[in-house]
Amino acid sequence: MADTVIYEQQDAVAIISMNRPDSLNGFTTELCEDLLQAFERAQRDDLIRAVVFTGEGRAFTAGADLKEGFAGARSTQGKLLFEYGPVLTAIAEIPKPVIAAVPGFAAGIGMSFAMHSDLLIMAEGSFLLSPFTTISLLPDGGANWLLVKQLGYHRAYQLSIESERINAERCLELGIANKVVPADDLRVAAVAWAGELCKRAPLSLAATKKVMRHAMDHDWHSCYSMEAAEQEKLRNSDDAKEGVDAFFEKREANFAGK
Repeated sequence: MADTVIYEQQDAVAIISMNRPDSLNGFTTELCEDLLQAFERAQRDDLIRAVVFTGEGRAFTAGADLKEGFAGARSTQGKLLFEYGPVLTAIAEIPKPVIAAVPGFAAGIGMSFAMHSDLLIMAEGSFLLSPFTTISLLPDGGANWLLVKQLGYHRAYQLSIESERINAERCLELGIANKVVPADDLRVAAVAWAGELCKRAPLSLAATKKVMRHAMDHDWHSCYSMEAAEQEKLRNSDDAKEGVDAFFEKREANFAGK
């Protein structure tokens, strides 16, 4: 990875930080490539059990770097499919919880990246913004799907076409964000939250993420069948036995991810 992404590890938590603060962490081809490498690295590392995804400086990200514009070897459609898409897929498919920690704001496709993460913690005073109608574009990065699923069509459409700033407290009220904390405490709070999740059974976290992601766009019956299959695997795992033993022995479980 180049300097566009900082990858750190704190115990079992990987911290992936976009590092283009002078450009408000605007997305470029290079940043997409480096983020993909970072998430793949976190997925391969068995010591990592949770990921914090954030941005350096005043913002999570301002979205696409308009200075890079629409130039380059790929069309706009190509960039969405082959640059942004693989990173978003990596976030969805990594079998570890990804916590997006938003300082300042997440705008444009940056809002999509924040909402696409498994959990979202925001700094007080921060906001999400879908500004596309001000530059004659439409929400992208899966934002249309995410917003309609989260808010319903009427509210999602209004927020998008009016380019409304959705402040942190409103995000919490709407169920978009999970937590709001003082700005100075954001990173510490996000890493601490990830650390608490690392104490949970990793196989259980992975299976729950898999089934709930499936549930967002599949019917009840297919979800129920997947639950049953995943539960069978979990029930036969060493971690399930350890969890039950720890419960009866009134001690903290030591999960090995097996």
